[in-house]
Amino acid sequence: MAQYGKKEYWEERYSKDPEPFDWFQHYSGIRALVTQYVKPQHRILIPGCGNSRLGEDLVADGYTDVIGVDFSPVVIKQMKDRYKDTKGLTYQLMDVTKMDFANDFFDAIIDKAMVDSLLCGEGSQKIVQQTINEYMRTLKPGGVCLIVTYAPPEQRMMYYERAGQWTITPHTVPKPPIQPDGAVDDKEVHYVYVCRKTSAAS
Repeated sequence: MAQYGKKEYWEERYSKDPEPFDWFQHYSGIRALVTQYVKPQHRILIPGCGNSRLGEDLVADGYTDVIGVDFSPVVIKQMKDRYKDTKGLTYQLMDVTKMDFANDFFDAIIDKAMVDSLLCGEGSQKIVQQTINEYMRTLKPGGVCLIVTYAPPEQRMMYYERAGQWTITPHTVPKPPIQPDGAVDDKEVHYVYVCRKTSAAS
């Protein structure tokens, strides 16, 4: 899994396999939480968007301002070409540890496996903290960041809490069915941490 933190890995992967792929959950698996916390008119960031269909699904569900960013030029070109005619959905080449967006720019951020992949690379703790700090900086006061991960609170809260001025509510969602009969083991879950910014970042 160490390769997940390396840009070279993703460039090669997206070059060889441009087909859409969603980590952990499809939109349908987290939709109830997204619609609970995020309004259709909100400006939404998808960091480390890759070639996920999340942006497409959000727009199809009525969200009107969705921006996906990734550090891979290969995948950003693919996504720009694929969705060039989709209103309300744009993609930008950007490093999530130092984003170009202004302070208090987004109403919502949906991180689906971004932090998990960063934790696989060298210097991961510093990089993850820089990323979380950027989430805090670019979120509006009252904005929400939904972080989808395989990891329970004892393995993740330490990173989120260091960012400071937000409240954190952990949720769980069932893992997608993998058995041939479609059965779901209710003990197998993904975690969704809903982090709400309480004041402007310092």
